Amino acid sequence: MPIIYLSPSTQEFNPYSGGGNEEYYMNLLADAMEPYLAASGIQYVRNTPEMTAASSIAASNMGNYDFHLALHSNASNDGNARGAEFYYFPSSVNGKRFADIAAENFKLIYPLPNMVRTVPTTTLGEVRRVKAPGVLIEVAYHDNPADAQWIRDNIEAMAANIVYSLTEYFGIPFNTPQPIFTASVATRGSNLNIRYAPSTSSDIIGSIPNGSEVTVYATIPDWAVVGYNGIVGYASSQYLQY
Repeated sequence: MPIIYLSPSTQEFNPYSGGGNEEYYMNLLADAMEPYLAASGIQYVRNTPEMTAASSIAASNMGNYDFHLALHSNASNDGNARGAEFYYFPSSVNGKRFADIAAENFKLIYPLPNMVRTVPTTTLGEVRRVKAPGVLIEVAYHDNPADAQWIRDNIEAMAANIVYSLTEYFGIPFNTPQPIFTASVATRGSNLNIRYAPSTSSDIIGSIPNGSEVTVYATIPDWAVVGYNGIVGYASSQYLQY
C-alpha cells in the first residue's frame, strides 16, 4: 500500500484573522486526516511543529515515499483574497495528476468553487526539492476573515476530501474511520495474502502466517484493511477471527 510524507505547515508566525495561526490549524487538519488515512490503508510519516520546511524536505527525501503532501493556508497583501490553490512542479506528471484530482474534489466543499485552481511552480521547495511527487495545498486565505472562519469550520470536511483524493490518485477504496482492533488469522494452515486492493486479482504485497495477530484498521464487505510487520493492505475477512 502507498506511503506518504505528510507535511503540515510549521509557520506559527502566520496569524489567522480572528486568532490562531497557520501551523496550529494545518496540524489540526493533519490530525483529522490520520484516521481517514489509516482506514484507507495509506501509511504516512509526518513532520513535527518543531521542524522547518527545509528539515521537512530533508526528512521526506531520506525515505522512500510515494507522495509528499504539504498542507498550508495562504495570505495576501490586503486580506481580501480568497480561494484554494494546489501547487505542483511543472515537469512532475504525477504531481500534476494529483493536483488536478484534488482541486476538482475540493470544489465540492469550498464555498467558491470557481476560485479553486491548480498552479505550476518552480519556486516552492516542497514541490521543487522533494524526490517524491509532491503537491502543496493552500486550503484558503487565512488573512481573509471569511476564509479563516471557513477553515476553522471545515477541518473534518477538508480531511475527508483530501484523503479521498489520495485514494483516487492511488487507485484504492476510500474508507471512513473505524475503531482499530486486533484479529487472528485463521486459515487451514496456509499463509493469508495481503493485497494492494480488495480483490483476488490485486497484487499480493505480503503474507501473514496462520495464527498470527494483525491490526485491523477498517472493514468492508468481505475484506479488511490490516497491518502486519509493517505491511498494510487488504486481507480476506473470512480468514480473520475478530
